[in-house]
Amino acid sequence: MKIEWSARSRTDLKELKNYIGQDSPYYARRFIARIILSVEKLEDFPDIGRGVPEAEERNDVRELIFQGYRIIYLRQSDHVYIVTVIHGSRDLSGMNDKPWDVG
Repeated sequence: MKIEWSARSRTDLKELKNYIGQDSPYYARRFIARIILSVEKLEDFPDIGRGVPEAEERNDVRELIFQGYRIIYLRQSDHVYIVTVIHGSRDLSGMNDKPWDVG
């Protein structure tokens, strides 16, 4: 199973790294590396994430939870598409443009 990161998810990681890096560049790099490692598990186990509550009508939208962050992805037949990495306290139900409504 191939993993593909969206432009939005790459930007999310960059912003998260910059935010954490204000206090500790070392821990920022380490945190991002651990997020990437957790996502790599999807290559072999693409269904380990849970369904996204705000996308209850869709079976292909799933998420991994990593230390308070939601890694939201689309489970497709031949690959996993990471759409966003957001803080777990964010409620996406009120958003007009959902991160998983891509292109």
